[in-house]
Amino acid sequence: MAGMGAIPQGALGPVMVLNAKTQRQTGREAQIGNIHAARAVADIIRTTLGPRSMLKMLLDPMGGIVMTNDGHCILREVDVSHPTAKSMIELSRSQDEEVGDGTTSVIILAAEMLILAEPLLRSQLHPTIIVQGYNTALQAALDICNAQALHLDINDDVAMTKLVTSCMGTKFSSRWNDILVPMAIRSVLTVARQSTDKTEVDIKRYAKVEKIPGGEMSDCEVLDGVMFNKDVTHAKMRRRIENPRILLIDSPLEYKKGESQTNVEITNEEDWSTMLRIEEEYVENLCAEIIAFKPDIVCTEKGVSDLAQHFFHKAGITVFRRLRKSDNNRVARATGATIVSRTDEIQESDIGTKCGLFEMRKIGDEYFCYLIKCEDPKACTIVLRGGSKDVLNEMERNLTDAMQVVRNVVFEPKLLPGGGATEMAVGVGLMKKGEMVDMGVRKGAFQAVGKGMEVIPRTLAENCGVSVIRTVTQLRAKHAEAFEEGDDGVAVQKPCRWGVNGVTGKVEDMDKLGIWEPYSVKVQTIKTAIESACMILRIDDIVSGTKKK
Repeated sequence: MAGMGAIPQGALGPVMVLNAKTQRQTGREAQIGNIHAARAVADIIRTTLGPRSMLKMLLDPMGGIVMTNDGHCILREVDVSHPTAKSMIELSRSQDEEVGDGTTSVIILAAEMLILAEPLLRSQLHPTIIVQGYNTALQAALDICNAQALHLDINDDVAMTKLVTSCMGTKFSSRWNDILVPMAIRSVLTVARQSTDKTEVDIKRYAKVEKIPGGEMSDCEVLDGVMFNKDVTHAKMRRRIENPRILLIDSPLEYKKGESQTNVEITNEEDWSTMLRIEEEYVENLCAEIIAFKPDIVCTEKGVSDLAQHFFHKAGITVFRRLRKSDNNRVARATGATIVSRTDEIQESDIGTKCGLFEMRKIGDEYFCYLIKCEDPKACTIVLRGGSKDVLNEMERNLTDAMQVVRNVVFEPKLLPGGGATEMAVGVGLMKKGEMVDMGVRKGAFQAVGKGMEVIPRTLAENCGVSVIRTVTQLRAKHAEAFEEGDDGVAVQKPCRWGVNGVTGKVEDMDKLGIWEPYSVKVQTIKTAIESACMILRIDDIVSGTKKK
């Protein structure tokens, strides 16, 4: 063996491990490609930040049109092929699910972090060191946010209104703020439930938005109860009842059909009439068990036979059939009723008595059932009226964002100044801290986060059409003045609430202007943006290829 000559390197040629069709980007090429993809995604929605934002018109695959300036909604409709761009779009989705607002900011911030990492990568700094610097900066940024935060009393209507107004101010529906803001606050505080150790606010399940085209914007309202799009099953049933007794059932009020196909052979003529009589007696028995409790309204999620309608009509009971499960749950929460599965198990405590008024209303061509004037309802319906379907859809998106903002504050009653003030405070604080603390090679990455934070006030100024350099320099100077020398000679950062007025583009005090944002939204935005930038920077190989079918 030892006598054999060694095979010279490279004589065998390259070894093909991957399929020939596979595309592969490695090392620096992959990292720079990722940064460019992130920048492209951010550029799509950069103009939708702030009160002077533009709308985007998107055509979905079905040929429908979406007009919106909601970052998450735009990116959800955009079809991208680059894997990093897809992961960026996931960011706005997770932000939307977690806190409901800040979907545009998180994309712009994450892209800026990656753009500022590019010169560091080109100067041969290892991605791991950049990631370490970014993570250290994230902790420092969260500390600065904590110091800037202001505590809020959620029962203070004026402060809550200011908060929701600043959230809605950047949206398409901001001109109807005086109608929509109180609606968002009222609906969330209606569905909030206090238990001994935690607060539960389930907007998705118990605050239903009902969009009805037509009418005036001033017709929008939050009902002190619920409504659903159903008419009574029998034309002569009562259509208005005060203080009704309501019974909710999720079983059918008709003869039970066999689970599988059943054939019955009858030889005797009397047997046929006996079978029909048994069916009728079964339905009559069901109705008798319900009528015994004297309800005024019966709602079932299943069907109601004609015979059952006849018995209920005779007893003066109004019946609704085939309600959605979600509607039934809302009616139960609002009226204090319990949904019953079997008629023979009904108890007096299952009847809902907290509703003050039931009435049927006709809006347009549809009939709607209103169960209103409920005493302490824990569910509500928000009725939106407007000119067209597109306007209503955009209003619903804006209202949902506003409700999420109120929900976040109910959970964590802390605020941070808006208008780019928090981002600039974090940016200036990180730049100062980077100079004071000896970090070695991580210093560049640490300060890059500080510089990246300035993208939010910069974009706000850009969208207003004012001189960006002059505005951002003025704002930076205001925040630099907030540093005082402490007892030990180390500069201490005082809370500074100067930011960019998104309407005029001037540098103003956000405290006087009354522009505040929830602490949880801001902190989640910063965390998500920096953590995702770190994850994307650590990718050094992209392999994409088609598998054999």
